[in-house]
Amino acid sequence: MKFKSGFVSLIGRPNVGKSTLINYLVGDKIAIVSEKPQTTRNVIRGIVTFEEAQIVFLDTPGIVRLSQAKTPLDRHIIEQALRGLGGVDMIVLMVDCTSPISEEDKFIVEKLKTIEKIVFLAMNKIDKIKENQLRSLWQAYENLFPFARIIPISAKKGTNISILGGEMIRYLPVHPPYYSSDLVTDQPERILVAELIRERIFALAHQEIPYSVLVKVNQFEQRKEDLIYVQATLYVEHRSQKGILIGRAGKMIKMIGETARGQIEERLGCRIYLELRVAVKKGWRRRKESFKDLGYGL
Repeated sequence: MKFKSGFVSLIGRPNVGKSTLINYLVGDKIAIVSEKPQTTRNVIRGIVTFEEAQIVFLDTPGIVRLSQAKTPLDRHIIEQALRGLGGVDMIVLMVDCTSPISEEDKFIVEKLKTIEKIVFLAMNKIDKIKENQLRSLWQAYENLFPFARIIPISAKKGTNISILGGEMIRYLPVHPPYYSSDLVTDQPERILVAELIRERIFALAHQEIPYSVLVKVNQFEQRKEDLIYVQATLYVEHRSQKGILIGRAGKMIKMIGETARGQIEERLGCRIYLELRVAVKKGWRRRKESFKDLGYGL
C-alpha cells in the first residue's frame, strides 16, 4: 500500500467546534477550546499519523464576513485564512447542527466556489438535535454546494470521527509523510504556551477583556534539567482593563497563572516557573506591528 499524506484546512464560522475536533484528532491539546467565539488567532497545525497516512490539519480562526470584522487585525487574520485555502489538499467546512445556515456559512461557501479543492462538510453537534432536523439541514447544505462527502459528527463525544478520518485518507494524494510520526504539531513552544495562557484568560475573564489581550512570551529558558522559566506579558488596550486583569490584590492574575501553569506542565511534560506581567499597549488590535507579535506576516 502506498503511503498518503496531505494538508487539510478546517474552516467554519466562530464557535462551531473546530478546535475541539483538532484536539480530538491529534489526541493532545494544541488549540484553544472555549465557549466564547473567535478564540483562535494562530493557524494551528495538528499532525495525525496513521499506519498508512498522515494528515496535517490547519485550524483556521472563525470566519465572519469581512464587513463584520471589528478591527484591522480581525480582517487581516480572516483574509489570510481565506488565502491559505488555495495551498491545501482538502478543505473541511465545519458547521453547527444546532443552528440554521447563517450568513457566515453562506459567505464561506461562496469563497469555496472559487477554489478548486476537495471539500467535505462536517456537521457537528449531532448529539444535540433530532434526526429529522439533521436530514432537513443536510438537504439544505446539499443545495448550497457539491460537497465530496457530508459526515455528521460530534467532536466533543467522538461520534463518527473515525469515519471522517477514513474518508479524508481516501482523498489524500500519495506522498511520503511531511513530519515525524511522533510529532503532533509544528507550532513553536512559545506559541503553544501563549495560546494556553490565552485559554485561561478566556475561561476566567469576562466580556471584552479576553479579546483585548495580546500574550507575548518574552523568555523561555531551561533553568534546570526539569524546570523551564517562562515570562510572558499580557498586553491590554486600556488602563482600566489592566486593573481588571490583575484583579483585587492580584487575585485574577494569580488564578490565571496557576491554572495556566498546570496546563503548560502537562503539555510540555516538565515543571514550569511562570511569571506573568500586565502592560498597556493602547489600540494594539488596530496597529499593524501587532500582526508580527501574533506570528503573522505583513
